Amino acid sequence: MRFLRNDKSFVKPETLKLKPETKKLLIITYYWPPSGGPGVQRWLKFVKYLPDFGIQPIVYIPENPTYPIVDVNFVNEVSDKAIILKHKIFEPYQLASFLSKNKTQKISSGIIPNQKKQSLLDKTFLWIRGNLFIPDARVFWVKPSVSFLEKYILENEIDTIVTSGPPHSLHLIGLELKQKLDLKWLADFRDPWTTIGYHKSLRLSNFAAKKHKDLEYQVLNTADTIIVTSKTTKTEFQVITNQPIEVITNGYDMENVGKQILDTKFSLAHIGSFLSERNPQLLWECLVELLNEVPDFKSDLEIKLIGAVSQEVLETIVGFELNPYLNNLGYVSHQEAIAHQRKSQVLLLIEINSNDTKSIIPGKLFEYMVSGRPIIAIGPNGSDFAEIITNTNTGVFFDYSEKKKLKSVLLDFYNQFLEGKLESNGVGLQQYSRKSLTGKLVELITIS
Repeated sequence: MRFLRNDKSFVKPETLKLKPETKKLLIITYYWPPSGGPGVQRWLKFVKYLPDFGIQPIVYIPENPTYPIVDVNFVNEVSDKAIILKHKIFEPYQLASFLSKNKTQKISSGIIPNQKKQSLLDKTFLWIRGNLFIPDARVFWVKPSVSFLEKYILENEIDTIVTSGPPHSLHLIGLELKQKLDLKWLADFRDPWTTIGYHKSLRLSNFAAKKHKDLEYQVLNTADTIIVTSKTTKTEFQVITNQPIEVITNGYDMENVGKQILDTKFSLAHIGSFLSERNPQLLWECLVELLNEVPDFKSDLEIKLIGAVSQEVLETIVGFELNPYLNNLGYVSHQEAIAHQRKSQVLLLIEINSNDTKSIIPGKLFEYMVSGRPIIAIGPNGSDFAEIITNTNTGVFFDYSEKKKLKSVLLDFYNQFLEGKLESNGVGLQQYSRKSLTGKLVELITIS
C-alpha cells in the first residue's frame, strides 16, 4: 500500500495524521487520474472544491488498476490538498487481456457488441463477467480494502465515508465498513445498478440476477444517504428503499481552454463513447435527405466522431454512404475534447432508445451547455436530460419518432450556419457549476 498526497510524491504514513478539528471525508472510488473518460471527473472535481468548504478529502483508490481509457492530463488537476491512499487490487481483466486485450477493454468500458453479432468469445466473456464476478470484476478489492480502511479510519477518527459506483463493488466496501464501524455512509451512484442499459446484456443466470438485486437492496437500505445523478434514478430507488435520496447531477468546470475558431464546415460533433445501441438511424436518414435536397450541403457537411466508436455505428455510416463526410478522430485528451466542443458547429448527444436509459444524463451534457454551441439531443421520450436542455435553452431534444422535426431543425441550424449566426445562449447554467454542486454535497456531509 502507498500513501500519497496529490499522487505526485511519496509521503510517510506518520505525516498523514490530520488535525482533529478538520472535517474529514474518506472517498472510496475506482476511477482516478490517470484514468480518462467521464467516470473520473465527478469526484476529481468534488475533491478540487471540498477544501473551499472546510472539508479535508481523503481519496482511496487502487494502486494498480486496469483503466480502459487513460488521460494523463487529469493528473495535473488533482488537488494538492487531497490525501491519496492506494492499495493493490486484483482484477480478472488483467488475466482476460491475454486472450483478447481489445474485447476486454471494450467490455470494461461498457462497449458491448450487438447481440446478433456476438462471437462465441464475446458471449463467453459476457457470461463470465455477469455470473462469476458479482457485482463486477473489482469485487476482489472489497475484503482487503475493508481490512486496510478499518484501521485507517479508527486511527484518524474519520466519521464519514462516500463510495462511488460503478463499479458497484465499491459500495460493498462501504456496506462492510458501515456494519463494522457504524459511521456515516453516503453511497453515490453515478449510474444505476440493475437497471442500467448494459446489465441485460451480461447473460445473467437467475442466480446471478437475484444476487445483483439482493446486493443492490442491501446497499440502498444500509447507506445513510443515497446520491444519484438524475430524477428517474431517484424514483427507481424509492421503490427499493426509504432511505433519503438526493439528486446531485454532474456538472461543468471552467476549463483552461483558449478561445476557439469555429469550424469552417457545418460540423456535427459527437464526443464520447458511441455505442452500438446509440446508433441514430433517423439522424443518418435526415442527413442523406438533406444531402440530396439542399444545394451546397455536400460541400459543407462534416460528421466528427471523437471517442470510442462501435464497429456497428461505423458500418451504418458506410451503409448510408455518409463516410465521405466522416472525420473519425478516436479518443483525444479531455482538453482536446473541450476544444472540439467549442469549435464544432453543432454538438450531438445521443442516448439509447430504451426506458432503461431515461435516467442517464451524460456528463458531457454540462460541458456542452457552456460551450456556446447548440445541442441536438436524441433519446427516449421522457429522458431526464431533455428537461435540462429545454430549461437552459442550450439545444433541442428529439425522441426517436421525431424524424421530421429533427430534419427541420438541422436545416434551420444549417441556414444559421450559412449566415454566420449559429450559436447557443444558455440560461441558468450556474446551478450546474462544479463548485455549486460541491456545495450541495457538503450539505449532505455536514448535516447531523
